[in-house]
Amino acid sequence: MKINKILEYFDELIENPHCELNYKTDYEFLIAVMLSAQTTDKRVNQVTKVLFDKYPTLNDLEQAKIEDIKEIIKPIGTYQKKALYVKIIAKELNKKEGKIPNDRNFLESLPGVGRKTTNLVLSEIYNMPYFAVDTHVSRVSKRLGLVKTNDDVLQIEKKLTKLIPKDRINKTHHQFILFGRYYCKAKNPDCNSCKLKDICKNYNKKL
Repeated sequence: MKINKILEYFDELIENPHCELNYKTDYEFLIAVMLSAQTTDKRVNQVTKVLFDKYPTLNDLEQAKIEDIKEIIKPIGTYQKKALYVKIIAKELNKKEGKIPNDRNFLESLPGVGRKTTNLVLSEIYNMPYFAVDTHVSRVSKRLGLVKTNDDVLQIEKKLTKLIPKDRINKTHHQFILFGRYYCKAKNPDCNSCKLKDICKNYNKKL
């Protein structure tokens, strides 16, 4: 099966994948993922180091001046909205004594937190078998013919969840992201050395 070939190659290439966002607590991870929308993990790590060092608790974040948060997270873009989201999320989590509940409805009720963020948070914190579809996952799955080119993120999520064994969904999810980030890039993908080029629609278009 095609999926088996892909998974074997991912294991060969990225044996021990992990999320590249830096965090010390569950709430830091949630905030970091929210901040990562439409920017890079590298840039988020730069601003969260400053943010969480200056405001080391949820209480500190909730009480922080909005202008101070804006100034810290300015490099990541859409910072005005995200600064407000940080304060609201801190306030709502304080009501839960700082704990991230294993509750999709609660998480998706938070500002700036949609299905993708919720999937990633529950996958990372609770090891739930959820697939968060970002631009890398979408691009790789379409190039490898696992989904249709016009599938939306929810359709991609459902198809990949069916294709991939449940006990390795979390691992494979990170492999998809890292493969897309470092190998199967949007521009100038490393096709020549890729062992999947024979099944890749993008590569075959070039021939």
